[in-house]
Amino acid sequence: MHCTRAITEDIIWVGANDRRLAMFEGVYSVPRGVSYNSYLLKDEKTVLFDTVDKAVGRVFFENVAYALGDRELDCVVVQHMEPDHSATLLDLLLRYPDATVVCNSKTEAMIHQFYDSITTRNVELKTLIVEEGDTLVTGRHTLRFFMAPMVHWPEVMVTYDETSKILFSADAFGTFGATNGAIFADEVDFEHDYLDEARRYYCNIVGKYGMQTQALLKKAAALDIGMICPLHGLVWRQNLDYYIDKHAKWSSYTPEETGVLIAYASIYGNTENVAEIIACRLREAGIKTVMFDVSVTASSEIIAAAFRFSHLIFASATYNAGIFVSMDALLRDLAAHNIQNRYVAFVENGSWAPSAGKLMREIIGSCKNMTILEPSITIKSSMKPQQSGEVDALVGAVAASMGCNLTAGGNASSSRANPAAAGKFDPVALYKISYGLFVLTAREDGRDNGCIINTAAQLTDKPCRITISVNRQNLTHDMIKRTGVFNVSVLTESAPLELFRNFGFRSGRDADKFAGFKDTARSSNGLLYITKHTNALLSCRVVGMHEYGTHTVFVAEVTESARLSEEPSVTYAYYHANIKPKPQPKTSKGRVWVCKVCGFIYDEEKEGTPFEQLPDDWVCPLCKHPKTDFELQK
Repeated sequence: MHCTRAITEDIIWVGANDRRLAMFEGVYSVPRGVSYNSYLLKDEKTVLFDTVDKAVGRVFFENVAYALGDRELDCVVVQHMEPDHSATLLDLLLRYPDATVVCNSKTEAMIHQFYDSITTRNVELKTLIVEEGDTLVTGRHTLRFFMAPMVHWPEVMVTYDETSKILFSADAFGTFGATNGAIFADEVDFEHDYLDEARRYYCNIVGKYGMQTQALLKKAAALDIGMICPLHGLVWRQNLDYYIDKHAKWSSYTPEETGVLIAYASIYGNTENVAEIIACRLREAGIKTVMFDVSVTASSEIIAAAFRFSHLIFASATYNAGIFVSMDALLRDLAAHNIQNRYVAFVENGSWAPSAGKLMREIIGSCKNMTILEPSITIKSSMKPQQSGEVDALVGAVAASMGCNLTAGGNASSSRANPAAAGKFDPVALYKISYGLFVLTAREDGRDNGCIINTAAQLTDKPCRITISVNRQNLTHDMIKRTGVFNVSVLTESAPLELFRNFGFRSGRDADKFAGFKDTARSSNGLLYITKHTNALLSCRVVGMHEYGTHTVFVAEVTESARLSEEPSVTYAYYHANIKPKPQPKTSKGRVWVCKVCGFIYDEEKEGTPFEQLPDDWVCPLCKHPKTDFELQK
């Protein structure tokens, strides 16, 4: 039976998933399967974008027949001739002999290369050859074609639907992994469940062709893209900037994270032991590490991690006067994938003639912009205690290349910091930054919620975008992350303390903040905003997000804005000076501590526990701010 999903009102996903495939392209393991995407446009003309692998041909043809209904297929756009996207093309043309194949000249040549039976089976191949920038009008829709050579085959092209603002991206923006009933990236926890597989897909399938991918990204940047439909993986309709930025980093060989990948090849465990010691010392210095045994880990996983992290350490036993077999294969694979712009260090082991280090250096030295860190470490058979200094020196070199120095305790501290301020943190200094105060609102599954934030700023003028920073513990944060839309109500100096108490001093997980709250209205996106004690409304759609410690920064496009009054905006400083409750005269015999944010009073005599003895993770019971935001009442 058919299994389809609607992408828009007239574009239907007719692809399929394969969970039985063990090795994609015969080399990359896919334990979570893979999807083969195909899309059908039902306009005045019907247009199919690519076909699928033979393995899922049966359900694919059922899907196409169901989606077409009683209509014929007018065109099939062949964007990529690799057989996982074209193996069913001949069967499709036998079923729909009047269909025109829309492709470029390189694709046409490959069709005959792959399917010489087109002639023997009397299939009349009707083609429409397109070039860069050509268009095809299908009725209401206008399709424009762009060449994307070597992303990752020479004949690849992509299609931009100018009407629905969809980029049909061929193998670009794909990912390993079956879609499991979902079709849109916002239907899943992409960062947790799919990002690693997206990185592994790009770095191994397309990673060698960074320059060509950058050229495609440049073309895409000139288009008003509202959705990306790749041939593998999930469709993107929200947070496109987040995913595009990942590909911009991967294709420019820019590390996503500052951290160290340690890959080791060990025969009897001694080289592994050195790698473990180095990893422990790095972690003690506060430096992130990941480790891989290259003999038991698929190289595709290690290559993906190498694209992710800024620093690489390779440790190998010497084997037959060369590099151990699995490490040799990994390094050559990395070089073949064009890895560059990394810091690299080497560890070699050999019982009588260690030579792996020199040979590893030669392979990595052929890559661009690779900075070799010294010292390299050589061990004979096993690590000796007197070599601890060499490990410390290597860890110090890694830390220094990250812009950090190691303290006497082994921890990394930024060399950019003022030495006089080392180890000190004064939270009051942050109050000197000028902040506004805002009510941030969201809606999910018919439920409204809101919270107070103090960080919202315009990022760009064209397109009009803002950034907000939201605590990851807030319910509003989770709702925005899942729905991708929010409203910002800019508060004014007339805002009473009760408004701050309602939206800032309690959680929406425990209470309905809008119950009995009358001063609201709904904007065109269906979300509530505050109509009193506010001077502006901004309705926004999330286009990017990134997690930083306790908060997530959302980048959003402003879809609607309105002035609500001419009252001056409230600042954080104004709130502290004029709205926040003032400390009351001390009446207790014990010490009294006051929250600088909400005014909550902690009376040691009443509570029975000295403030200093409260756990470090204790928070204000009213506003949830930490102990550091309390001050002793004089």
